[in-house]
Amino acid sequence: MVNAWATAQQVIDATGVTVTGQQLAQAQSDIEIFSGRIYDDTDRIRTRDLYWLGRAVARQAAWAAGQFGLETRLDATQIQQDQVSSSLTGDGLVLAPMAARALKRVSWMRSRTVHIRSAVEGAGPLVGNAVSDGIDDSLVWAPYHGGA
Repeated sequence: MVNAWATAQQVIDATGVTVTGQQLAQAQSDIEIFSGRIYDDTDRIRTRDLYWLGRAVARQAAWAAGQFGLETRLDATQIQQDQVSSSLTGDGLVLAPMAARALKRVSWMRSRTVHIRSAVEGAGPLVGNAVSDGIDDSLVWAPYHGGA
């Protein structure tokens, strides 16, 4: 039994390709490298993210089964041979295109925006201890005009 986010049957269901346990294990390893997460941390990963990781493993396993010399390829973005050239993305030689798309849907792999509140929005209600240094960023600043 291979510890992977997808099973051999799920690879068949998603792609129609039959893979061995070794190919599935290799695909799992590849996706762990690209996602920055390991299978043993599955209990800390959200259900939605596990779904997309499983899809990525399934697509990687099916794609890798048809690739020759996958583990010995050079890292290249452009290849030219016999007057024919190809340009690839940085991971185009080692990551299945559909696996890459699935990984882009995993929460920590997506781009994020940070909303910084403007002066018009105000700082909002005070949360926590007002005299703590950690709360300074959430307080509205006003100049000091002397005290009584």
